Amino acid sequence: MKPNPYIKPLQSAFDLSNEFLESLDEGAVGANTSYTDLKSLWDWNLPQQGKSPEEVIEELNRSAVPGLSLNQSGRFFAWVIGGSHPSAIAADWLTSVWDQNAGLFACTPSSSLVEEIAGSWLKKLLQIPDEASFAFVTGCQMANFTCLNVARNHLFDQAGWDFESEGFYGAPRIRIICGDQKHNTVTRALRMLGFGSHSVIELPSDENGKLQVEAVKNEFENDPNVPTMVILQAGEIHTGAFDDFAAIIPLAHKHKAWVHIDGAFGLWAAASPTYSHLMIGALHADSWATDGHKWLNVPYDSGYAFIAHPASHYKTFTSLAGYLKEDGKARDQYNWTPELSRRARGYATYAVIKELGVIGIEELIDRCCSHAKAIVDGIRLLPHTEVLGYPIINQGVVRFIHPSGKDEEQLHEKFTEAVIEAINESGEAFFQPSTFKGKRCMRISVSGWRTNESDVRRTIAAVESAVTQIAEII
Repeated sequence: MKPNPYIKPLQSAFDLSNEFLESLDEGAVGANTSYTDLKSLWDWNLPQQGKSPEEVIEELNRSAVPGLSLNQSGRFFAWVIGGSHPSAIAADWLTSVWDQNAGLFACTPSSSLVEEIAGSWLKKLLQIPDEASFAFVTGCQMANFTCLNVARNHLFDQAGWDFESEGFYGAPRIRIICGDQKHNTVTRALRMLGFGSHSVIELPSDENGKLQVEAVKNEFENDPNVPTMVILQAGEIHTGAFDDFAAIIPLAHKHKAWVHIDGAFGLWAAASPTYSHLMIGALHADSWATDGHKWLNVPYDSGYAFIAHPASHYKTFTSLAGYLKEDGKARDQYNWTPELSRRARGYATYAVIKELGVIGIEELIDRCCSHAKAIVDGIRLLPHTEVLGYPIINQGVVRFIHPSGKDEEQLHEKFTEAVIEAINESGEAFFQPSTFKGKRCMRISVSGWRTNESDVRRTIAAVESAVTQIAEII
């Protein structure tokens, strides 16, 4: 009997994985090695002769680790990136071992069924109507693309235009209304869907990035009969602000507009009784998009799209072919997503919901929000700091004021970036600069399940040390 060829490489990967995970509390959070040095760690020569799988895994680990951020650490706040729960990692490993093409029920029945189960659970957690259809995609970028694709085709159908057969040539105009703080994934999705920038009307937002209801009302009154998409936000990327769903959605529906909610992380507020009030009225939207690899803390890549009009959803993506066997009973995933061949994304989501349960997910949301507020509260007590956005949920925005006392934006910008760089060089925490309402700032994003009170204290101490250090030398 031949020896099992998988044992050695899998055992090596297991050992190296645990070694990496055990470094999360003490290792430098950010990857600070230079591009040139990182390049030198890799063998760039196309191999002529192969190596054993375990040798390849060990070499891969040796070359990659110096260039990895410890985003699973409890002190990673640069972007909205969660870590992965233990069950999610293990389920994702099994997903790779099983190596199922999850586009068709006939190809992998279990992968189809687990998506049905997890999809129904997600709708309950996120307070989305039971009758809504769903799709498991790579992330909120593709969730937005999926939802807005259906919206486009639905609006054309309402206008009497068969987009599936006629395409864009001669089609009626579709107007897109959104706020001036919309996320870049929305812009990219619209570009991929063929909408030029002149189709998009960006309306002003308030100091937190929240779309102003009166501005939406005025836009509809100015041109009431144009087929329209309204794109709202659940969780603005800097402040975590939520648009006024209860006011805007009925207004939009009065004009037969499609309302989409981009909620990459903010949609998860619906899963917490403490924060679900922020989502009042959101269940009446036409589509919703969110991530699993952010606040639910499953491995990349994981995003979810939900559509209140299943018939339009199915019509947009279905494409029958003789070699694709359908029995009319089971759910074939390719009918609901932009992909045919695709990873079986349902297993990790199923696993983490099983691991946490409803109560555990509520606690995860509340805990992250509490830690975000604690970090901002600690930083605001330090000299040379200004809070630009106090956390509504798990996002905060601060900047650092130049010690000279001169109120010049260029000086504040330089000081802010220098402080962030000093924090990152310390390895104690990891942030990235951003720009909000024209001001350079430091965004604080708390979405990892591992963040605890000790991480909060260490982070505040690291910020204080960096502010002191840069203030002395600038």
